[in-house]
Amino acid sequence: MIQKQNIYKSRQGQVYDWMAREGISLLLIEDTEGRRDSNLRWLSGMPADALLFLSVERKTLLVPWDINLAKLYGQVDHIRAYAEFDRLPVKACIKAAALLKIPHGSRIEIPGGTSYPRFLRFIEALTDFDIICRDEGGAGTVLEQLRAVKDVEEIRIYRRAAEITNEIIDLLEKQLRAGKIKTEYDAAQLIQGECRKRGCEGTGFETLAAGPVRSMMIHSFPSYTASPFGTPGLSILDFGVKYRGYTTDVTLTAVMEPVKAQERLIALTEKAYKLALGMVRPWTAAADIAAAVDAFFAKSGKAMPHALGHGVGLDSHEGPALRNREDNNWILQPGMVITLEPGLYDPRLGGCRLENDVLVTEEGGETLTASRIIRL
Repeated sequence: MIQKQNIYKSRQGQVYDWMAREGISLLLIEDTEGRRDSNLRWLSGMPADALLFLSVERKTLLVPWDINLAKLYGQVDHIRAYAEFDRLPVKACIKAAALLKIPHGSRIEIPGGTSYPRFLRFIEALTDFDIICRDEGGAGTVLEQLRAVKDVEEIRIYRRAAEITNEIIDLLEKQLRAGKIKTEYDAAQLIQGECRKRGCEGTGFETLAAGPVRSMMIHSFPSYTASPFGTPGLSILDFGVKYRGYTTDVTLTAVMEPVKAQERLIALTEKAYKLALGMVRPWTAAADIAAAVDAFFAKSGKAMPHALGHGVGLDSHEGPALRNREDNNWILQPGMVITLEPGLYDPRLGGCRLENDVLVTEEGGETLTASRIIRL
């Protein structure tokens, strides 16, 4: 428990240091229905439905909806039930400022995604303070950057999450070869059941299973149906397991009796993946890797309609971004966990995508998951 507390204290400490530099005396983070923010769990250990206040004097106050849950998971200095404040963020903020002894005239930062009407309510209720709400350059931006580089505990969790993912991938291949997975539904339900059996909180996002008649979509809609899966053609399965809050994100393609044009899609996807993985190393611009893959596909007259990848962690999509855009300034650093997911999609031939989770190390990219093209 001491080691766990130290991890959260270390994360909180990074935020306190930033607050001191910015002149922020009190910071509010909200993770409630309609306003989800995984930063709260990263900083406090609380799974969801709470407010978190951080004082520049290095004290934390957690205001949860479920106080019993908070006492089990919360790694904070103070816990007060949300019901004490009528479950109103503004009222909780007033009380937090008093409890944490925030001097009048101090700057209080609230979430950047706060709507203008809600922002005005904070202004009207906390007239003795300077209320700050920033979309760029505020706490949200800083926390995104901090969370992009995983600490030792996060990497340890991620390795176990990847192990579970790989066990399920192996089982999926075995069941496909045995003819036990016949539909998209079968594949999705196997993943849900097996990750729960292995101690996961569930899937990291809704599983996307698309058989040959639906795999031409980047993200199948509906996410899965009773349509055939693993039959002649190309079938795509995109899933992740959520273990201790952290989600993996992998995509495999199941191939049966492919025609020549489908073989070309597969070969190009595998070569693009190999190209991208070979470029993963510290201090490389993420946009450069994405641009190289786009250029590779372009030489063959193909175009990938989505980004090459993204960071993963408490959210299935977080920093860094691996996309070929002028506004992408992310630089890879040791400790980042990213996805590489090149894919091609054809309305007649179907789609092919290959995605794995990769840890950026001092030496390069360490592939954590074992997704692959499965030939049936």
